[in-house]
Amino acid sequence: MSQFVFENDLQSVLKLDMPITNAPMPRWQRKASSSSGSGSTSANTSSLTPVKAGNKSLSTSKTPGKTPGKNTKALNTPSKVGGDRYIPIRNKQQLEVASFLISKENAPCHTTPTEKDHQKAWSMNLNGYDIDEAKIVHLVGKPLNAPEGYQNNLKVLYSQKTTPASTKKTTRYMSSVPDKILDAPEIRNDFYLNLIDWSSQNHVAVALHNNVYLWNAATGDIVLLMQVESEEHISSVSWIKEGNFLAVGASDAKVQLWDVESQKRLRNMASHTSRVASLSWNNHVLSSGARSGHIHHHDVRVAEHHIATLSGHSQEVCGLKWSPDGKYLASGANDNLVYVWPNVQESRDSTPVHCFTQHQGAVKALAWCPWQTNILASGGGTSDRHIRIWNVSSGSCLSSLDTESQVCSLVFAPNYKELVSGHGYAQNQLVLWKYPSMVKVAELRGHQGRVLNLALSPDGSTIVSAAADETLRFWKCCALDPAKKEKTATKSTSIIHQGIR
Repeated sequence: MSQFVFENDLQSVLKLDMPITNAPMPRWQRKASSSSGSGSTSANTSSLTPVKAGNKSLSTSKTPGKTPGKNTKALNTPSKVGGDRYIPIRNKQQLEVASFLISKENAPCHTTPTEKDHQKAWSMNLNGYDIDEAKIVHLVGKPLNAPEGYQNNLKVLYSQKTTPASTKKTTRYMSSVPDKILDAPEIRNDFYLNLIDWSSQNHVAVALHNNVYLWNAATGDIVLLMQVESEEHISSVSWIKEGNFLAVGASDAKVQLWDVESQKRLRNMASHTSRVASLSWNNHVLSSGARSGHIHHHDVRVAEHHIATLSGHSQEVCGLKWSPDGKYLASGANDNLVYVWPNVQESRDSTPVHCFTQHQGAVKALAWCPWQTNILASGGGTSDRHIRIWNVSSGSCLSSLDTESQVCSLVFAPNYKELVSGHGYAQNQLVLWKYPSMVKVAELRGHQGRVLNLALSPDGSTIVSAAADETLRFWKCCALDPAKKEKTATKSTSIIHQGIR
């Protein structure tokens, strides 16, 4: 009998449809009681108080409506462009590359250098980078720019461009017009001639047809120094370093030496068979280049002046320059070649040190760098139009620049370490290049014909240009800042006391 009573009690406990007598009040009953309590009048306040007190014990078991400690505002991922979070994008290719790199770490390497080069080339073409230098997980793409007006409290730099470094303000002033213009009537429009030169005593020698004039840059005096026969013409002029002697080459194949202070001819040296288009001094040795392609060395101190002959060019030698230290002689000719010859006193061998063949046109423009004596600049004619910088110590070409016009003359300006070039068709301009970067600094225009020759003043501040428009233009483009310029008390005095013809 007791067994049946136990089974009945067990079934009654397991039944889920029976009311729970000791359970807390359901939520719907609590809401109904709270709503009925709020709708009562003030007269029933005393009767509702026990109900609230009675329900107070029930509220202790109330299920909280919100998760404890959770803020009311939702923490959403920033959706604006330029937010602080950067979520990388992993595509399938990246994962494949990462898997390949992981498996490759433990694999033995038996590839030859040639195979490595091929693999690198394939990787660059296929992936855009060298697979051997790639990271297992790397980021691709550029970061997005922050929206306009966005300011990040964490001071994160979003700009893709680096902040430019502060540059020192330059106070250099360069006039675009010449400081002075002189007429040069009957100057020969011949690319191969060298018709002006500026001495260390501040005198400019100019060859006008068959006459040579001297212009004193300090006083403005002009003097006729010499004259050849009317059927002949002056083809080259060159000052000695001291500035008291002037060498003059003519179309009669002779080289004359003049003392400008006394205005007397000292020597008349005949050794060439054709006109002398280029001259250059190295102490007491005068080098002359002729249309025959030969270069002669003259020792002006001795009676037998012709001491050596350099045979390398096949056409007219139109460019000739000794290096500042006197170790090398550079020659350019109409055969598109540039030769570098050793000093005749140091070596009796007439074999050139270098022969540069890169120019595709006649090379007349030659200039040695005064602060780097092993640097030579050369310029090609109409069919070449290039300026090339050479290191004569190694024989290498340091740079090559296409000027897009005929290069007629070159000169280095040491005040600002620049290279100045004079050009022919089509702009007939002077261009200043920063050395060694060869960045264009300025262009000086004004000539109506091609610029034939350039010369630099003794102080390095002014460049004179002779052009086919029969003018000499003086450009004060390299003057130093007066605040930085060293004051000198030396003043050049005139050594010529004759007037204009």
